Amino acid sequence: MRESLRDRCREVADRLDHDHPLTKDEMEQVARRMLEEADLPEGLLGWTMVNISSAFWRNQLSTVPPERRLFLLPHCLKHAEGCPADYDQFGMNCKQCGACSIADFRSVAEDMGYRVLVAEGSPVVLKIIVGGYVDAVVGVACLNVLEKAIDKVLLAGIPCMAVPLLSSDCRNTKVDESWVEEMIRTPYVPAATQTRSYVHLMRAAGSLFGRDTLHRLAPPMRGIGLPDPNSPLIAAPRRDSVSLEAGVNGAVERLNGEVPDYSDDAIRPEHLEGVDPIAATEAIAYDFLARGGKHSRPFITLAAYDAMMGGEATCGEGESKAAAIPDAVRRAALSIETFHKASLVHDDIEDDDAYRYGQPAVHHRFGVASAINVGDYMIGLGYRLLSRNMLGDDVEAATRVDLLDSLAAAHVRLSEGQGAELLWRDAKDRRLQPIDALKIYALKTSPAFEAALYSGVRMAGDAEGLVEPIRRFSRNLGVAFQIINDLNDWIGDDSNKLSAGADVIAGRPTLLWALALQHLDADDQETLLQIAADDCEMSVSERLSTAGRLYRKAGVFDLSLQLVDKHQARAEQVADELESEPLRRLFYFLVDTVLERPEMPTPNTIQLSIAAPVA
Repeated sequence: MRESLRDRCREVADRLDHDHPLTKDEMEQVARRMLEEADLPEGLLGWTMVNISSAFWRNQLSTVPPERRLFLLPHCLKHAEGCPADYDQFGMNCKQCGACSIADFRSVAEDMGYRVLVAEGSPVVLKIIVGGYVDAVVGVACLNVLEKAIDKVLLAGIPCMAVPLLSSDCRNTKVDESWVEEMIRTPYVPAATQTRSYVHLMRAAGSLFGRDTLHRLAPPMRGIGLPDPNSPLIAAPRRDSVSLEAGVNGAVERLNGEVPDYSDDAIRPEHLEGVDPIAATEAIAYDFLARGGKHSRPFITLAAYDAMMGGEATCGEGESKAAAIPDAVRRAALSIETFHKASLVHDDIEDDDAYRYGQPAVHHRFGVASAINVGDYMIGLGYRLLSRNMLGDDVEAATRVDLLDSLAAAHVRLSEGQGAELLWRDAKDRRLQPIDALKIYALKTSPAFEAALYSGVRMAGDAEGLVEPIRRFSRNLGVAFQIINDLNDWIGDDSNKLSAGADVIAGRPTLLWALALQHLDADDQETLLQIAADDCEMSVSERLSTAGRLYRKAGVFDLSLQLVDKHQARAEQVADELESEPLRRLFYFLVDTVLERPEMPTPNTIQLSIAAPVA
């Protein structure tokens, strides 16, 4: 049954347009049509989507040499009893004892030159790809993991193939072993890439924060900037590419057989002993600027510039085209991230957050006053990147003025939104209207998207006619993104280091809170307001339980998702109206990647063994 259905998936995939990667929604539509035509049940939808995707990418994968491929294996394929391998944050350090199929698969893959990682659903996969270590991924996992992890990889245009496990028991599971070996042995056939990909632009954005590139684009004024990897300024060993988070490097080093300790390599006061005090601020700022983050804002700037120049960096010669982007554009992209990092330092102080990027927050390491000053320094650095001529720049004065004006406007609006949030948080009356919450979102989140898009478009030439579409698109994208952030707060969001319900405990004004007040009766409203009162005697768990119960009673989660759909539709409408096909494609890509809904409960699936045969 599975063989027959996989063959049909390949036939369908061969008929698809391979110029652009499929989104998850597009893949779902194709899979549904295929199941309807074959009179097969919807319970096979996820399995079919994975196999259509694998078939779509198999020819593209063959153009990637094995040494540039990553092979992912789940730890649950091991024998649960008596397995000698250790499992840590970087995956399973599999000792090839031959006791399970992991060793067999791994041996074949490593003989061919693959990088191998035993860590099911590892969140570092995309970052490993963006870091430039691999250009394609093959893997084995259960269906729900594949549907979550592969979606982002597909959107980036990364060749990716997978074989689903035959069960999701997470213990002594099985897989179609012949399929896995066939996938691993996909032959290398040198050829030009066919499907467009944003991965080279993603890598270009990440590379801005490597020590040499960062120092070239933003020369340190005091001669310190980021310490040399061999400098005694940092006691712990530093990574070669500071743009990657410690977990990524750990995983990649595990692939190479070495795992250095990067758990505590942020600059601390003791590291600055003997350093000129005037230069210390620069050292702290450059260190924070270079570490952590997704670099989505500089990516947007580079991608917008490339789109206006024809979108060549997403084509077969994407690597060389991305490398040819002028330094002036890179400085504009870097300035966007510099402003963002400055706001994070200040936000952490205002919210008294203890950690950022897995390290103690700047104000916890150096004190509040010094952290405020570091944030101010990065604001100045951001403006300096755009306001003056540097070697290799060829930017007209009018363009510089337009960029500075756009960034200044974004900076002011961000401060207004943050100020409104703080005033509400500290007010005695915690009543909030949904429209007011949405206004705060539009001020806090949308300006960064707008400034990043406008900077890239303006650096490519005259942006006349695109200012208003960029503003409308960014407003709706930013608002929808912030609503999703609210929803993630209630299911826990590892990427933002949130625990469920943190916004309620921190007293932040959210759309969920406003919608609950709007749809609850008077008694329930008073109960909800009491949770946020300074004299509330409830424990944290009681407050969260009460808030969750009232939120569900008011139906705020469904209402919020409806608003996400509304703002997404508005953003897509703006994209529909764009004349530039590469820019339109970028807008759609941003919608698909930024507006990732929280995971919803998965429906029951039908076992393939009892499904009707293919007609």
